[in-house]
Amino acid sequence: MPPTKRFQRDEIIDTAYKIVEKEGFTSVNARRIAKELGGSVQPIYHNFATMEELNKEVFDKIYKKYQDTMKNAIDEEHPYLAKGIAYVKFAKEFPEFYKIIFMQESKMNIDEFIQADIEVTENVMESIIKKFDISKEDLKKFHIQVWIYSHGLACLVATKTVDFSDDEIREQLLNTVQQLFIGYKKGD
Repeated sequence: MPPTKRFQRDEIIDTAYKIVEKEGFTSVNARRIAKELGGSVQPIYHNFATMEELNKEVFDKIYKKYQDTMKNAIDEEHPYLAKGIAYVKFAKEFPEFYKIIFMQESKMNIDEFIQADIEVTENVMESIIKKFDISKEDLKKFHIQVWIYSHGLACLVATKTVDFSDDEIREQLLNTVQQLFIGYKKGD
């Protein structure tokens, strides 16, 4: 019997990540990964005690991809809009990843959800407070409303219910952000 082909931990994670990107987590199992790598399941269980451990590593890699996408969304003139566009485009380019991160039961309340994602929005939030003289409390309300709209748009895109072009995504978000912001400024 030939020796079992050895795979590095990172190769296993990368292979599972690629499967998830195309087909979602339901398609990930040790046999499928071993088949993609051209070997047996033994190296997988040598590197990971359970499939849950491997799935957590894959989820962490997916979430890092999301964070990097959001951090790289820079527009000096419209920083908040840039984040919204990046959010919806992430759903368009990586629908399975988007579904895993944002379309699964989490049982978080809105404050917990916003706090969990603060790392990618905090600098933008602070710039809006300074640029538009809006209170932190009003900005939080504004952010929640924009996020709810952006999330709906992203869900339509991720599930391929609607096929928006990049220009249409930008236009939809720009109009909504402007109208919501005008509403908040009138409320003063």
